[in-house]
Amino acid sequence: MSKSTQMPPLRRNPIAGSLLAVGLTLSSIGLSLPFTSLPAFAQDVDEETNIRVYDRASPAVVAIDAGGATGSGSIISADGLILTNAHVVENAPDTVTVTLADGRELSAEVIAFDANGLDLAALRISGEDDLPTIPLADLDSVRVGQRAFAIGSPFGLQNTFTIGIVSRLDPERGTIQTDAAINPGNSGGPLLNSQGELIGVNTAIFSPRFDAGNIGIGFAIAIDRVEPFLAAVEDGSAPRTAQTRPVPGTTQPPQSITLNAPPIDGTLDLGDNVLPMDNSFFDTYTFEGSAGDRISIEMQSGEIDPYLILLAPGGRELAQDDDSGGGTNAQIVVQLPESGTYTLIANSYAGDESGAYRLELKTTRTEGSIPKPQETGGTILLERGELGPGDTVLPNDNSFFDLHSFEGRAGQTVTITLESDQFDTYLVLLDSEGSAIDQNDDARNGNTNSMLRVTLPQSGTYRVVVNSYDNTGNGRYTLTVE
Repeated sequence: MSKSTQMPPLRRNPIAGSLLAVGLTLSSIGLSLPFTSLPAFAQDVDEETNIRVYDRASPAVVAIDAGGATGSGSIISADGLILTNAHVVENAPDTVTVTLADGRELSAEVIAFDANGLDLAALRISGEDDLPTIPLADLDSVRVGQRAFAIGSPFGLQNTFTIGIVSRLDPERGTIQTDAAINPGNSGGPLLNSQGELIGVNTAIFSPRFDAGNIGIGFAIAIDRVEPFLAAVEDGSAPRTAQTRPVPGTTQPPQSITLNAPPIDGTLDLGDNVLPMDNSFFDTYTFEGSAGDRISIEMQSGEIDPYLILLAPGGRELAQDDDSGGGTNAQIVVQLPESGTYTLIANSYAGDESGAYRLELKTTRTEGSIPKPQETGGTILLERGELGPGDTVLPNDNSFFDLHSFEGRAGQTVTITLESDQFDTYLVLLDSEGSAIDQNDDARNGNTNSMLRVTLPQSGTYRVVVNSYDNTGNGRYTLTVE
């Protein structure tokens, strides 16, 4: 959660970065020092490497403003070719704004997307021929255990530098797993080796239950998948429009379903799709929705703890839920922000859960009358959840918090209420860049429920932080956005 000079100071800052220092052994560099000198020497070597990588690479990392989305990118040619994520620019106009490390703001044209649906896109800055660049690493140079460095603009903080290691390589999916802190806004930025060379493109693979920030598991598209895309960009064969991206971990095609059809009976088991984050099974469904539709999605089971994730057209996460359907059942109630094909992921809360479930999708739209989002009152988002052990924790006070999102438009006034009879609630509204717009503890004196009434400054995705006033707070809650 970023502090803003244009807002009252936040009660606390839940997004706390940390740099992980990975030591070198003396034997690996052929030196011998007295035992008392080892810690200081190792620290000096680490710091010199960190500084060298940042100084080499950071001038070539840009922040990208694509209107409704933000991200990062790497300049890889002196004449202005930029590598980033498809999801950062897929809904943008033909040109976006990029901010260089030296503060210059330039226009860049969106010129290409990966033909196979990888989360890769290319931009081009015109009229430049001497821009700083990041070199590409050798295709076979990446190893588990080597140091990894990420540079990007998480939560609007440009050229933020984090450090970790390569935790895992997944050749089948073409990804690098790292514990270097990767947060919203890092998307499209570089993952680097100790020479400051690009080994991957950081990507915001959807992460149920963990989208509040870094949890020590980040992913990047590996350099061996990036090279073919760049070759297609150079020879002009890469498409200029975004291609449909498969949900990570998908091995089975989605099933097409219809709103207001009879409930669907399904089963999660071995052989299903597997979510890379936690090895949980999931099924995917697609349905056609219209802008303004208010829909209710329910997933019930007596054998697993259901979990639902709803993706908007283009793959952007729209909503997710664990227990709002009563007991351990899941329910999403949401107003659709646009017309198109939506993807629904029927998942379980924990990995390796197997069992049957029932899924039902209903709409409250009256046939023949499709309200536009800006003309529609009523409930935009309704979430019933629970704070407690297993939730994400704010690092500065160890209080639990959940994160929910909704789509809003510039000038729209929303009322957000957070109610609980089990703990003292605390409510924060974030914009698409992670900056706090407003926050509230008590709706009025003597009432520990929270309420915000806000006129949204821009169109895009907003996030609501459901929190308790201190670290003793836990229990069930109801969140409503109207």
